[in-house]
Amino acid sequence: MRYQFEFRPYRHPFKKSLHTSHGIWEVREGIIIRLIAATGEVGFGEIAPLSWFGSESVSQALNFCKELLAEISPETILSIPAKLPACQFGFESAMEAIITSPQISKSQQLNPLSYSGLLPAGKKALSIWQALWHQGYRTFKWKIGVADIQEELKLFQQLIQALPVSAKVRLDANGGLNWEQANQWLQACDQSGVVEFLEQPLAVNQFEGMLKLSNQYSTQLALDESVATITQMQGCYQRGWGGIFVIKPAIAGFPSQLRKFHQEYKIDAVFSSVFETAIGRKFALQLSAELQTSRAVGFGVNHWFAEGNETCCEQLWNSL
Repeated sequence: MRYQFEFRPYRHPFKKSLHTSHGIWEVREGIIIRLIAATGEVGFGEIAPLSWFGSESVSQALNFCKELLAEISPETILSIPAKLPACQFGFESAMEAIITSPQISKSQQLNPLSYSGLLPAGKKALSIWQALWHQGYRTFKWKIGVADIQEELKLFQQLIQALPVSAKVRLDANGGLNWEQANQWLQACDQSGVVEFLEQPLAVNQFEGMLKLSNQYSTQLALDESVATITQMQGCYQRGWGGIFVIKPAIAGFPSQLRKFHQEYKIDAVFSSVFETAIGRKFALQLSAELQTSRAVGFGVNHWFAEGNETCCEQLWNSL
């Protein structure tokens, strides 16, 4: 079997700039791909790189797409190199949309998902959470390591006092804390009793430090940047990580390999967004439902975009 292949790049600005310890992010860029089988069935996929997380860049993904022929085979898709994990996801998910979508849809119906809403960094979180609460969110993720730690700790106390007692809080440092700051935050987390987990407190090259922290505090730790790709997930698991894995399917690599890793090792996983469009989001959520994660998925990010980001498949393709 061979597929007709087309691709179209996109640029979607955020409503407001996203502030993380990696810097300020204003525009989500990526690529929508379309495969058409000889039978006429169509599969859409999305390539949504995050180069600062270790995936390829958008320009590298574009160059790869430009080098492909207008007709490609499954063998070509499954031979995409590991250095292009976002391309691996985009192409295989498009192929699976043609081959196996009815089975995935059924599993999604059997495993309903709950969502974590992303709050803006800083004091804006104190006002934004209420709108998300009324939309049904009960888990909130807040970016830290962006401003002075004492200022952030004070805002954290204000936030947890304002939130209803049934709310859960996730803190995401994006690897932006040093050892002393990580300990300060974990002490505050333990005292609060409302933090589900602290995500990636230390940089990727401080794995042993994160292992040590995970054994010193009752608050759970999650790896994110450290486990961006399946290869990194395997490496951290083999080195003894028994905590939470935050998995961003759109940059992890081939979905088939992600399934195999998750099913073989039964890891504690949280599936999370990379601010992809509805095309990548749909498949990532289907994958999350299929693998039966018990934790809220980190896909509560639509409020960061204009409404057009939720438009799916043909409409989105035709708008590019």
